Amino acid sequence: MNFKQFNLDSRLDAGITRAGYQEPTPIQSAVIPVILAGDDVIATAQTGTGKTAAFVLPILHHLLDHPRNQTRAVIITPTRELAEQIHQNIRLLAGGTRIRSAAIYGGVSSAAQIKALQEGVDIIVACPGRLLDLIESRHSSLKSVDFVVLDEADRMLDMGFLPSVRRILKVLPGQRQTMLFSATFPDEIEALAAQQLYEPKRIAIGISRPAHTVSHALYSVPQHLKTQLLLELLKQTDTHSVLIFTRTKHRASRLSRQIQNAGFRVTSLHSDRTQNQRQAALNGFKSGHYQVMVATDIAARGLDVENLSHVINFDMPDTADAYIHRIGRTGRAQHNGDAFTLVTPEDSGMVKTIEKILGQPLPRQTLEDFDYSAPPAPSVKPAETHQPRQHRTAVVPKTNRTNNHRPARFKRD
Repeated sequence: MNFKQFNLDSRLDAGITRAGYQEPTPIQSAVIPVILAGDDVIATAQTGTGKTAAFVLPILHHLLDHPRNQTRAVIITPTRELAEQIHQNIRLLAGGTRIRSAAIYGGVSSAAQIKALQEGVDIIVACPGRLLDLIESRHSSLKSVDFVVLDEADRMLDMGFLPSVRRILKVLPGQRQTMLFSATFPDEIEALAAQQLYEPKRIAIGISRPAHTVSHALYSVPQHLKTQLLLELLKQTDTHSVLIFTRTKHRASRLSRQIQNAGFRVTSLHSDRTQNQRQAALNGFKSGHYQVMVATDIAARGLDVENLSHVINFDMPDTADAYIHRIGRTGRAQHNGDAFTLVTPEDSGMVKTIEKILGQPLPRQTLEDFDYSAPPAPSVKPAETHQPRQHRTAVVPKTNRTNNHRPARFKRD
């Protein structure tokens, strides 16, 4: 079985070869013929299965077969990183043709994006907020759009983008082909699909299960020893390309500094970094300049790094779905990968949930020569001061002292 079976435009052959595709993945075999037939699609697939090419290739085929100098396709996605990645995939697959695409997202100046739209593009890959801004400021006309892709729809729901998505869809032509990709289908996504898609074909490949090419391991450790255990794991692991997930952006920043101090080339990816910083971090990690990247869940979906060998959950994610998407960054395209998770007693409930989805226990591992019984470092108490009796009435009231010394809470991304 190969891509010839789809009878795609021959001008796409070179791009398919450049992308390294030798035979279609299951999601590609299932989705490409349905899109080529003109049907709306609701699809689910596990990560790392070639989903992007599954919708990009038939769209490119149609644009080549019916050329018009207008924007004909809109791909809406939740994160800047995913928008940029899809844009680059389009450029790779459409190389040698005259099809042009533009990535539209916030966090950077809109000037270059507006210029690209004014010069004319066939495909827009966009995050909802910036695209809606450009539509409302009349910098983008979508009246000739034939194809709409809603990628990672459940993630857009989680991030609060659904109202913007609905407003964008209202200005699009009613006669269009719509494709919706989502890992899960909460009621809001089902309602959106019912309103926006016409007699869609449903395709499900590997629902709610991690890729079989990923090996799992749990490392039980007291909370105060997690950083030390992580550093020991890195020392004993082939750290060519390791992605580490934390729950908060503050912890991602602190942990990346600690890893750097241990002698590793490390970068970080989280929402406090500017778009230019995030892109530089991604580029450096993909090129191998950085061995390790510490990230929040902003990187859990859509990040595609060739031969990413290890994913390490420094913090257990909040949901089993988040776990699946995190570890789905490795073991992609039939390559093997390892997923390590540091767990504390408080994580036992989530471990049971993940094991239920997997249908088997997760292997427990320990590191030899690591002292799991080491006590926490002693806290340094401020030295007590004694004031003369006549000044004791000036001491700040107890309630105010408590407020002034209350530790700041971490905010999640």
